[in-house]
Amino acid sequence: MYNHVKLGCVALLSLASTTLSASSVGENTMVLPSDNTQVANAYTSHRPKPNERRFRSKAVDNEVLRIKKMLKNPKLAWMFENCFPNTLDTTVDFRILDGHPDTFVYTGDIHAMWLRDSGAQVWPYISMANTDAELRQMLAGVINRQFKCIVIDPYANAFNDGPTGSEWMSDLTQMIPELHERKWEIDSLCYPIRLAYQYWKVTGDSSVFDETWLKAITTILRTFREQQRKNGDLGPYKFQRKTEKAADTTMNDGWGNPVKPVGLIASMFRPSDDATIYQFLIPSNFFAVTSLHKAAEILRTINHQPDLSDACTVLADEVKAALQQYATFNHPQYGTIYAYEVDGYGNQLFMDDANVPSLLAMPYLGDVSVDDPIYQHTRKYVWSDNNPYFFRGTAGEGIGGPHVQLTRHMIWPMSIMMKAFTSTDDEEIKSCIQLLLNTDAGTGFIHESFDQDDATRFTREWFAWQNTLFGELIKKLVDEGKVDLLNAI
Repeated sequence: MYNHVKLGCVALLSLASTTLSASSVGENTMVLPSDNTQVANAYTSHRPKPNERRFRSKAVDNEVLRIKKMLKNPKLAWMFENCFPNTLDTTVDFRILDGHPDTFVYTGDIHAMWLRDSGAQVWPYISMANTDAELRQMLAGVINRQFKCIVIDPYANAFNDGPTGSEWMSDLTQMIPELHERKWEIDSLCYPIRLAYQYWKVTGDSSVFDETWLKAITTILRTFREQQRKNGDLGPYKFQRKTEKAADTTMNDGWGNPVKPVGLIASMFRPSDDATIYQFLIPSNFFAVTSLHKAAEILRTINHQPDLSDACTVLADEVKAALQQYATFNHPQYGTIYAYEVDGYGNQLFMDDANVPSLLAMPYLGDVSVDDPIYQHTRKYVWSDNNPYFFRGTAGEGIGGPHVQLTRHMIWPMSIMMKAFTSTDDEEIKSCIQLLLNTDAGTGFIHESFDQDDATRFTREWFAWQNTLFGELIKKLVDEGKVDLLNAI
């Protein structure tokens, strides 16, 4: 999801530095040595001061206090306090526009709104929306803003807060000033549906499903159909960038590698914002199926639009049937597994990337059952040396991807969290949490990636999605009655 310029503003940091910048954590705080030998009272909060927080929620603050009291490991409690509210504390701009809530959410150190990131960043707060009217309004504002963005351009992955332009205006695609970046990724249109559906299910508030929503879902359907590439029609989208990084641009005059029209949806880019090799990205196509079914339920129940609802269901069923035919491979060691990318011609790419949707994360998104035998085979494959982007070193193990080029062996904590989210083994979950605690480099936050042999070498000290996702994981484990597991760390 992040291009090489993002890394340009985040040097590899060392614990030789004694403080974290105020811009990244809200206040100057001593960095803790990586051996974590300090006494418990050394773990002072890295949250911004209350009057400096961008959005304040009593419900979220109360949840932080509730869970902190239950956690006996002082570092775990400290990291939860720092991370869980990080999206609200540092990235949310809420306002009322034209009488409706509107919320712009940027990723952290990049002041642009990714449809994927923003939907994931606020996701864990939905469970508290019924006890906090202001929080509920803020969430509705995110949904409203996402639908507006889709109507502006369904092929864009990231947007500005107004027509301000960006450093990517020279990209060879149909850039307009409202866009930060225009990389076509299937999941950019799925995350807003996921967020809106869950918001409605929890709160009962259907006000977000207005005329803008109807325009957005009509646009999503059209875009998905265009990217099925049927009848030799490549669709209206193409993309190239003048860059030294191959994953930031595409082949064949901006159309990417060819795909055979078999019913799957082409995605020019992955959730990492890196270009696909074979454009039928399997985890994103699974995400499209579940998202279309959710949209169909909304359209049928709330909007009373049976034709539009049926169109979503028909497309979902078509993609599902194509997945059953083209997404799997009989691996000589692991049995039947899911490929990461295919092209419909018989070519398949076997790997996994840490960014979600990923093969590892499919049960987290609700796209497959965690008990699905093919998923379980795939899970073993992607967390092994047979996955070219699985790394294991003296600092830890996990999945990375080609996106971070500072060194080859950069592990994304997101993969470790997804392993825990999709695990049914308490010892495995516990080892994942321990690994996350050991690889924060003493900062109390989760980073984009860390070196497999030295966790003090990391990228992006301020990355709200990973921070909030860590809080979401700890909250999930507490709510599932696994406090003893956490306290055994």
